[in-house]
Amino acid sequence: MFAFGIKDFIDIFLVALLLYYSYKVMKESRSLNVFIGIMIFVVVWLLVSQVLEMRLLGSIMDKLVSVGVLALIVLFQEEIRKFLYVMGGHQSVKPLMNIFNFGHDKKAETDKSIIMPIVMSCMSMSKGRVGALIVIERAAPLDDIVATGDRIDANINQRLIENIFFKNSPLHDGAMVISQKRIKAAGCILPVSHDMDIPKELGLRHRAAMGISQDSDAIAVVVSEETGRISVAINGQFHLRLSAEQLEKLLTDQMAA
Repeated sequence: MFAFGIKDFIDIFLVALLLYYSYKVMKESRSLNVFIGIMIFVVVWLLVSQVLEMRLLGSIMDKLVSVGVLALIVLFQEEIRKFLYVMGGHQSVKPLMNIFNFGHDKKAETDKSIIMPIVMSCMSMSKGRVGALIVIERAAPLDDIVATGDRIDANINQRLIENIFFKNSPLHDGAMVISQKRIKAAGCILPVSHDMDIPKELGLRHRAAMGISQDSDAIAVVVSEETGRISVAINGQFHLRLSAEQLEKLLTDQMAA
């Protein structure tokens, strides 16, 4: 008689959890049909090789599975990277990282010399209905994003930020990346989120902000050109219609996390 113990329950639960997260990542990347196709193939493979014990067809499918794993890694490297990043950046892992001194210095990250020029420039651009997209790097490096724009490597300055996003500036359409207390680049291209839950009234800047917040731990600040409203995207979530005080508090709290 088959004995079902606590270890078997944990085994089934972990497999179900892995399948759920795989389904979620595939759905967000619009690869859901591929995920369903893979699941059908796995079920047929198990049925042929384990239940029906068809040796010839089973051996052929075994070879396909061994090669298919490498093919899936190549095809879905971005989704796999995102999945591993989500696992590593989970709240339950952060205390462990702090024990091994992987965390950043909170006092350095909450430096007002970084936050206040961003807040003041966003408020000024909000009043003038000037569109802007500012990405603040945290733990995950954004070198690939910086490479898509024009390097600046300048001190964070309110006037410089406003001049970059001035409507006649050649760099105003892209994103500005701030890293290590410096404006690293402007006119950068961000990954656009295809999440269907994003409100229809939010434009391409907001989708780009959501995209970078889903792919990394970066903070994306958006000033709407149509409404002048200030929004922030963090960890795949929007904080909309922020005042100067709310923006300052949010940036201070998040950069210290």
